[in-house]
This record gives sequence, C-alpha cells and structure tokens, in this order.
Amino acid sequence: MAKFDVLDMSGKKVSTIELSDAIFGIQPNERVMHAAVVNFLANQRQGTQSTKTRSEVSGGGRKPWRQKGTGRARQGSTRSPQWTHGGVALGPKPRDYSYTLNKKVKRLAMFSALSAKAASGDVIVVEKFDCPEFKTKTMVNMLNAVGATGKSLVVAPEVDKKVVKSAANIPGVKTTLATALNVYDILNAGKFVISVDAAKKLEEVFA
Repeated sequence: MAKFDVLDMSGKKVSTIELSDAIFGIQPNERVMHAAVVNFLANQRQGTQSTKTRSEVSGGGRKPWRQKGTGRARQGSTRSPQWTHGGVALGPKPRDYSYTLNKKVKRLAMFSALSAKAASGDVIVVEKFDCPEFKTKTMVNMLNAVGATGKSLVVAPEVDKKVVKSAANIPGVKTTLATALNVYDILNAGKFVISVDAAKKLEEVFA
C-alpha cells in the first residue's frame, strides 16, 4: 500500500493514509496515457467549422461569356473556386471528431497518471476542504500552505459550491470530483490535491 501524509488546511501533518498500489503504485504506461490524452482532446473538438461549396454560394447561375471566340479562358460560372466570391474547393464541413477507447485502456491510463504523480511526489492529501464562506483567500492560503503553488488539480468527494467558487478565480487551479477525473487534467496539473474522503471514493470507484 502506498503511504501518504495527511495535511490539514494549514499544512500541518495530522496523520498518514494508505492508498491502493493498484491505483497509485503501478508502473506508468506512457503509451496508454498518450492515447488517453489524444482521445480526450479529440472528444473536446466541436467540429463546427464549415465552408460553402460552389453549389451553396449565391449567384453564378449564368455562364459569364460564351465558350469560344472571346480569347479568354472558358468559364461556366462566376462562383467557381478560382473566382472572387466563388465557392471553396475541398473546404472543411461539420464533422464529429470523437471516438471511444477500450475501457481497460482508459483504466490503465488513469492508474498510470495517478501513479506517475505519486512517484514524483506531486500527490498532496488534505484532511478536508473546509470553506465556511465564498472566499478565494481561503483556498489560496490552503494551497500555499500545502505546497500546491502553480497549476493544481483540487479533487473533492462531492460538489461543494463554496470550494468550487473560492478556487474559480485562482489562475491554474481547477476543481473536480473523484468520480469525474480524466487523464488530461491529472497530467496537465503540477500538483494533485485530494481530500481523504475523495481518495477513499476514488478507491471505491476504481479499485
């Protein structure tokens, strides 16, 4: 079992916790983590870009000049791609970029990302996130106290509006739930800050 120090909001060690080696102690697989990140980014693409073809732009119904005898190149429409205000040849159309990964691959990628964070000492376990009011300063002080400066991912066991709102204005800090983790957010963050209850819920969901 992987052991982690449990800190309070002021950064003082209050206890230790053991978390499953199956989640935080495996050998990270870089290939599947890369596949998971590419999949996540592809699924975020809206795919709404669009251009009009020559059949979709207005005008161009009449042949601009006769086929022969003018000395100019033959033209059939003023909306051909080579004309100003003409249609676009082979331009993008709305499409769906999303695809799915095998469940076992996604789980392995998740465990690899968490294990990589644990191996580098970037997992910080906090006793609980206690925000009595909507105040950014409370979260800033907590993150500074536990050593989570810069980009950090704060993982809570359930939605707490005071925690979410208090962290919303801190640059580089993102909040999420233990049940909504993804590999991209884990790897993109410098520090992985998780509460004890969130860590237990993570084990319940993935162990």
